[in-house]
Amino acid sequence: MRTIEHAIDIPASPATVWHVLADTDRYAEWNPFMTQLSGRPAVGEPLSVTIRPGRRSMTFRPTVLAVEDGALLRWRGRLLLPGIFDGEHELRLEPLPGGGTRFAQREVFSGLLVPFVRRVLDDTEAGFAAMNAALRDRAAARSGGPVRP
Repeated sequence: MRTIEHAIDIPASPATVWHVLADTDRYAEWNPFMTQLSGRPAVGEPLSVTIRPGRRSMTFRPTVLAVEDGALLRWRGRLLLPGIFDGEHELRLEPLPGGGTRFAQREVFSGLLVPFVRRVLDDTEAGFAAMNAALRDRAAARSGGPVRP
């Protein structure tokens, strides 16, 4: 099992950050890691997600496990059968005292292949950081807050 987590503070309200995340038709404009997300974000519904860890893109079809509008989206994806290579991904927004939002991504990978895909998981971790920074910049620009380089 391996867990990847990355969090970032964003100078924008949770509503603004959620709006950017929910506008999935525009992911290709700003998101260097998760370049496509489609489907209905409702428990039990399938999604189609395309990510770019490293140089190659991959598309998978996870199932939504939990949704809290404006605060949380969690899904589980699997390769072939349960136990081969499973990932449970979470996007979470929390309001910060004094304003702003803490955005966190977390994924728990499990299954027989986890020990053999270290490079992909390392690239995924870097992708989380890149996506979080791009989300910060996009949401801050929408709210008129400072955008960091």
